[in-house]
Amino acid sequence: MNAASTWLILGASSAIARAFAREAAVRGADVLLAGRDQADLARTAADIEITTGRTARVVVFDALDYASHGKLAADLAITPGVLNVALLFGAMPEQQAMDVDADVARFCIDSTFTGAVSILQHLAPLLEQRRAGCIIGVGSVAGDRGRLKNYVYGAAKSGLHTYLAGLRNRLGRTGVHVMTVKPGFVDTAMTFGLPGMFLVASPEAVARACLSAVQKKRDVIYVPWFWFGIMTIIRAIPERIFKRLSL
Repeated sequence: MNAASTWLILGASSAIARAFAREAAVRGADVLLAGRDQADLARTAADIEITTGRTARVVVFDALDYASHGKLAADLAITPGVLNVALLFGAMPEQQAMDVDADVARFCIDSTFTGAVSILQHLAPLLEQRRAGCIIGVGSVAGDRGRLKNYVYGAAKSGLHTYLAGLRNRLGRTGVHVMTVKPGFVDTAMTFGLPGMFLVASPEAVARACLSAVQKKRDVIYVPWFWFGIMTIIRAIPERIFKRLSL
């Protein structure tokens, strides 16, 4: 991205988001760190400015405060140059907790899908009007097939994948590119301590892959790349067999 571009990073407190912000700044972009913990994000912003020389600012964002999304979009209308958006938030409660408490399941869906749709519906017209910029939406391989161990989270990510595909179809007509990222296991607080973790990627590797792929105008990527093959196999398993597996 050129020096005239700015990345709005939604959910900027996550490990992947921090790595993404630093990598984007190293590549010459300014960054807007959007999240709830302003003090924490201010420290990250200061570090980015010192180490990269790029401008890093903090903006208030709560994925579940739908009423505030329109104001955030309006405030961003004055951002000069090309505005890009990286959507990097979500929530993955334990499936067992969601099985016994519908409120926990709803929190997962709202934090992972509904909030994402709300903010992007407000931001899309801004990019559309400028006829420039890109959106990166981070989904998950969990959204490729409903699995026993995380089907509510997977359903939320699957919905996000479909939404991003439609948004890509809409915005592509005005020169705005939308890319869907499907990470496998990533070394973050969300996945810490989970059983069955293998082939784990670092947040830094995911950030670099995202920024490199969006420059190439890729539509959908798996990170690391080999998850494409893994999920192709998993999707090909017949349902009568798949439903007996403890995946």
